[in-house]
Amino acid sequence: MIEILTDVPANVAGFRAVGEVTKEDFKTVVMPVVDQVVIKYGELNYLMIIDSPLKDWTAGAWMQDLSLGLQELTKWNRVAIVSDSEALGTFTDIFSVLVPGEFRGFLIEELPQAVRWTATGE
Repeated sequence: MIEILTDVPANVAGFRAVGEVTKEDFKTVVMPVVDQVVIKYGELNYLMIIDSPLKDWTAGAWMQDLSLGLQELTKWNRVAIVSDSEALGTFTDIFSVLVPGEFRGFLIEELPQAVRWTATGE
């Protein structure tokens, strides 16, 4: 499931993935918040904490995540992916050169820095 983070700055669409993540999680939880942030701020600052093994993400969840990326492609500003996987962080950093916006991977213990960077770029 995906939970909305309520303790992040208003210009950040923040989420935590725990347990099984499905297509419906993206449709009913992520997309409404993303839409609100883009409408209010004209750009998307996105933070996802991954607290579940990636094998627990259904194929539909991966497709919906890709759809989100394409739908808001021109609005991406800063994206932080926070997990306990250095490999996922490295992939996120590399992915940044392929799409608009800045993407960075952070380890769980770096969560405060990830929130600050996503909100301000600092």
